[in-house]
Amino acid sequence: MTNESAVARRDFLLSELRTEFATTCKVIAAVPAKTSNYKPSEKCMSGHELARHIALAEVFFLRGVIDGKFDWKEVDLADPAAVLAYYKSEVPALFDQVAAMPGEKLAAPIEFHSWTLPAVKYLSIDLKHGIHHRGQLSSYLRPMGAKVPSIYGPSADDAADAAAS
Repeated sequence: MTNESAVARRDFLLSELRTEFATTCKVIAAVPAKTSNYKPSEKCMSGHELARHIALAEVFFLRGVIDGKFDWKEVDLADPAAVLAYYKSEVPALFDQVAAMPGEKLAAPIEFHSWTLPAVKYLSIDLKHGIHHRGQLSSYLRPMGAKVPSIYGPSADDAADAAAS
């Protein structure tokens, strides 16, 4: 991968990540604290655990790209409000750091599990990972007694709110 193509890929993916960030904030904000321990089966994470995983993993991938190595850091996030506050306080600054990275660093290989990929390719993995788990979390919202916010257009809850007004 050339430095120029790494920068072009970064610019595209970072734009997508910033857009998805706003949507993810809405979904995490919709998780009700009182029922955040809900999980559809014993094999699943709870709503709180899933929201926490989304936030921590986004920071993990972005810091990995910035640092050139991956290092999972546990953070105590006691409830969905703490998850949202952490996510909002950490991620935008990391986006800015990625935006300032030179092509050489973006094209440099990083090892993660069995992969060795150019750093910038982990932004794509971050994007897919976040959207995947946000979809899971959005499917938990109604069983937790919450409304599903608009994601890629109005949700049925938005339509019901609009019809009631």
